Amino acid sequence: MSRSAAVKMSGLLVRQLRGEFTPHGGMVQIRHWSNMSTSSKTKEEQKTHQPPHTVANATNDAGDKAKKIISYWGVDPPKISKEDGTPWKWNSFRPWETYSADISIDVKKHHLPTNFMDKFAYWTVQSLKYPTYLFFQRRHMCHAMLLETVAAVPGMVGGMLLHCKSLRRFEHSGGWIKALLEEAENERMHLMTFIELSNPKWYERALVFAVQGVFVNAYFLAYLASPKLAHRIVGYLEEEAVNSYTEFLIDIEKGLFENSPAPAIAIDYWRLPADATLKDVVTVTRADEAHHRDLNHFASDIQCQGHELKDYPAPIGYH
Repeated sequence: MSRSAAVKMSGLLVRQLRGEFTPHGGMVQIRHWSNMSTSSKTKEEQKTHQPPHTVANATNDAGDKAKKIISYWGVDPPKISKEDGTPWKWNSFRPWETYSADISIDVKKHHLPTNFMDKFAYWTVQSLKYPTYLFFQRRHMCHAMLLETVAAVPGMVGGMLLHCKSLRRFEHSGGWIKALLEEAENERMHLMTFIELSNPKWYERALVFAVQGVFVNAYFLAYLASPKLAHRIVGYLEEEAVNSYTEFLIDIEKGLFENSPAPAIAIDYWRLPADATLKDVVTVTRADEAHHRDLNHFASDIQCQGHELKDYPAPIGYH
């Protein structure tokens, strides 16, 4: 090899290794070859095998507005579709929780108050009904929203207290915990439907705060004192709810209230046809209230006859 070729080769080698030299204390040191190769390999692996959450964070930093949540715990939301294959867009309920309401139920049934407890429950509800009618008059949508904020309370309170009782006594509930929680969830879905059609005013929201604060505590104490009385009160409340929705339907049929298209949440929840209207929504809502009426009067009858709820299977899924 000529001298000039050797000089060129040594210069090339120096340029290739220049990045691996590190100054330290005025001297030049070179790393061990094994460390150099390991370090290079580690950097490449980090780039190639970057964790998913790191990639997601980098993507989000770059401006990706996707709502996907990456969690260490691996709780990924399932991908749910409708029967026709389109994506399911509701997070508050799933397709298997939807149903077709039984609108053939008798909406005119009434439990006649025969004893002191029944009369006390009946007149308690009547005394609460008239101020509500005076306040809302024929504003059915606002009345329905307030009604549902109250109607969704008893099932949750009763289910919670039965749950605690089951834990204290180490016994089953006969399915009544689930039945009451189903009732509370169903009432809440009524509210979620009506707020798609109307936006409550500030004073109506304030009224909900006040009424809910009083009613939750009052019903809690009533259920602790006498569950059969509490269920009888709810039975009469549901009777009034049925009557209110009947008046709503009458005004829709008379043309006094616009029969607007049903919101999408109602169509999916009750499996209504795509061209369903507000009249259809009110009809199925009234049917739900009639079922809640029967369930609570039945629960009160069981206890009035000296039995416990757990002794009789609860009508779970009773719509």
